[in-house]
Amino acid sequence: MWHLFWIIISENENTVKVNKMKKLSIFAILILSTIILSSCDVNDSYYNDYTPPSPPSGIQVLNGDNRVDISWNRNRESDVAGYNVYYNYTYEGKYTLIGSTAGTYFADVEAVNGNKYYYAVAAYDYNGNESELSYDVIYSTPRPEGYNQAIFDYIRFPNNSGYTFTTYSTVPYNSQDVDFFFELFEGTGYIRVYDDTDIRDMGLTNDIYDIPYAPENGWAVNKEEIAKIGHTYVIWTWDNHYAKIRVKNITADRLVFDWAFQLVEGEPQLKPVVKSGERKLEKLQLAR
Repeated sequence: MWHLFWIIISENENTVKVNKMKKLSIFAILILSTIILSSCDVNDSYYNDYTPPSPPSGIQVLNGDNRVDISWNRNRESDVAGYNVYYNYTYEGKYTLIGSTAGTYFADVEAVNGNKYYYAVAAYDYNGNESELSYDVIYSTPRPEGYNQAIFDYIRFPNNSGYTFTTYSTVPYNSQDVDFFFELFEGTGYIRVYDDTDIRDMGLTNDIYDIPYAPENGWAVNKEEIAKIGHTYVIWTWDNHYAKIRVKNITADRLVFDWAFQLVEGEPQLKPVVKSGERKLEKLQLAR
């Protein structure tokens, strides 16, 4: 009898243990399933994002000396991780990646003076989706520049009164390759050019970079501009190039300026083709 009672108790205990184990197993499975499903939801939203950001906009470039500085507007998407910067020698065709950045600025320090570069920017997100290239037609042609150059009053110092962008040096005011020269008359300084050259005062500026493009009109009819400290002047040279100078200081005998010169010759229809032979330095009253 006792033996039978013990067997029944043992079987009941085993049944309870088995039921408890089943409940624990089911509970563990439910918890594990919840974790897996939750993680799947998170991962799906992260890894299954195949939508690229919109192309960046507001692309701007700043010409430098063997460099181009590129900037753009920040994308509004919250998952943008960074930007790829591309260039090409023409607007159409395949662009080459030159660098990446997490910000909205990039400097192309391998640009070469005299070469025209077209730039485009693409945004990419944390999933590696990259946008189309920016739609802006943006190009830049880096050029040489110089600082704190001085030329002197042509009446007292004729051999050091002119400047040529051909060799980036001072020359006599009547040299064949002079681009402009300085005159100081009754306390007023003048920046003067010859008949085959144009000049225009672009007004007060903060630095030489403030004037990115040459104007299409407004050139000084009398071929001279009053020199003013802080003003930038654009010069359309006799050999069909554009340059700009910014006056930094004027003393009793000299003009001090910064300069930048575009190596690429302008389009022929913008200015007559340069005539061969010696220049005729005409229509210039040297004595006031």
